[in-house]
Amino acid sequence: MAEILVLAEHDGETVKKVTCELLTLARRFGEPSVVWTGPGAEAGQARLAEFGAATVYVAADEDLDSYVVAPKAELLAKLVAEKSPAAVLVASTAEGREIAGRLAIKTGSGLITDAVDLGEGMVAEQSIFGGAIVVQSKVVTGTPIVAVRPNAVAPEPAPGQAQVENVTVEISDAAKGAQVLDRVIQERGERPELTEASIVVSGGRGVGGADNFALIEKLADSLGAAVGASRAATDAGWYPHQFQVGQTGKTVSPQLYMAVGISGAIQHRAGMQTSKTIMVVNKDPEAPIFELADFGVVGDLFQVVPQLTEEITKRGQG
Repeated sequence: MAEILVLAEHDGETVKKVTCELLTLARRFGEPSVVWTGPGAEAGQARLAEFGAATVYVAADEDLDSYVVAPKAELLAKLVAEKSPAAVLVASTAEGREIAGRLAIKTGSGLITDAVDLGEGMVAEQSIFGGAIVVQSKVVTGTPIVAVRPNAVAPEPAPGQAQVENVTVEISDAAKGAQVLDRVIQERGERPELTEASIVVSGGRGVGGADNFALIEKLADSLGAAVGASRAATDAGWYPHQFQVGQTGKTVSPQLYMAVGISGAIQHRAGMQTSKTIMVVNKDPEAPIFELADFGVVGDLFQVVPQLTEEITKRGQG
């Protein structure tokens, strides 16, 4: 069975959800093997085994995390040369895409980014031009390298051995050009991370102000969801920019996306249209966002959202 390399996303202790998604995807095409950089592999081994990892290549060299991106690309290039995998899968994050691009150059391989699915023959599906067109792409040169959007695939457990194999790589001087001098741990609340959440509730211009985002937060909390915002809301200073969903913000693909008071400009749609189910609350029946909606409520969000939150809370307590 062909080997598929998956670059692990982790925080040194916890395996991120997107890694489980990539393992689920990799099992369609062969035997998944995880590439783990830095410390913490022992803590993540059970989780990786749960989702079908056959082997975990552990490169614990601190230099892999002490310099920006390039050392990880060199490690992957070495493994591609040694193991001849059928494909390499990475998360389509800012760092993941850069690693994938560097790896493609080093191995003379084709690269696909922002894939939302992989079908027979390693054919990738992508949403392009602000979501106006869905295309299918396939790598025809070298080892296929595919960066997959988080939340594009539902993670499904399947037991694996997750046998640890320690690996090393000699990092070139060129790869040490940008060094990480300090790390600041972002404070996290009880809500899930925006790009990994299975439910996202986003507010837009219709929310009307920063204070009114409390309505969006209460609805999100009743669902155990992450909070997002449109560019109009973040540019107005109503909500922090790190929660912006859209072409110039973050791309999300949750199981449920709720757009509250968002008109649906193409910039925003590009960041959320691959969501499995989309629900819209907007008082304008002609708002473009309704074109994407699976369920829509035409009404005043200041009346609809509190009632919706109350009903969800009641059912949760029942």
